[in-house]
Amino acid sequence: MRIRMGKVYWALASGLLLMSCREEAPEPLPSESAAATPVPPETPAIVSGARDVREETDDFLFEYSYPVEAGRIPALAAMLDARLERERTSLARQSAEAREDAGDDGFPFNKYSTGVEWQVVADTPRFLSLSASLSSYSGGAHGNYGFDSLVWDREADAALEPVAMFTSLAALEEVLGEDLCDMLNVERATRRGEPIEPGSDDMFDQCVPLSDTTILLGSTNGRAFNRIGVQMGPYVAGPYAESAYEFTLPVTRAVMDTVKEDYRSAFAPRN
Repeated sequence: MRIRMGKVYWALASGLLLMSCREEAPEPLPSESAAATPVPPETPAIVSGARDVREETDDFLFEYSYPVEAGRIPALAAMLDARLERERTSLARQSAEAREDAGDDGFPFNKYSTGVEWQVVADTPRFLSLSASLSSYSGGAHGNYGFDSLVWDREADAALEPVAMFTSLAALEEVLGEDLCDMLNVERATRRGEPIEPGSDDMFDQCVPLSDTTILLGSTNGRAFNRIGVQMGPYVAGPYAESAYEFTLPVTRAVMDTVKEDYRSAFAPRN
């Protein structure tokens, strides 16, 4: 699991960005919901392709889910299931080792946890854009949280990182960077109750490069990507107490110029 301290880690506020980035569509019917009643891992909840697994032992709590749209694509479901098994195996091993170490050192053991929740950001004819909220706890003062994302290409039957659809991260940053930095500083000032000091050398007053963020591709019409979401986990744009920062920017003509030719038809400008 990529808990990115630049590209990482579980979004308490991820629902806000998903609502702004995802296509405008009615809520799914109850029978199509990705959520399901928690059950033991040996009988995971599977509803029309959705999966929702919850396992709790003396050592750990493990939660992992993905929506029906992902479950209905066999290769994508297989990939997400493989990640599920890796995450669970890693958590079980690490928590068992931590419990043993705590006993040897005479310290109390705090149960570990891992959470991964995949959600649909946009579903277009060729692509399914997904975002993941991630969380983890490994016995410290508090847990960590952050993000992940992917785009599934139905034609290629393969997963892509959103940035792979652009000519380069640098080209996209040249177009989005200034606007994103301005938006970030306005939100920082709102949360802190004071403007950013000009010329400050505080690391939490600086612009954040796209390489330290998670990028989402969204759509308002279900036909083409016309929004770009940018998520910044804790410690990326501010201290942990400021929580995550999330922004949505339109796909403009300038952004279109940074999209690779093979994917140009999947995007549309939204000014």
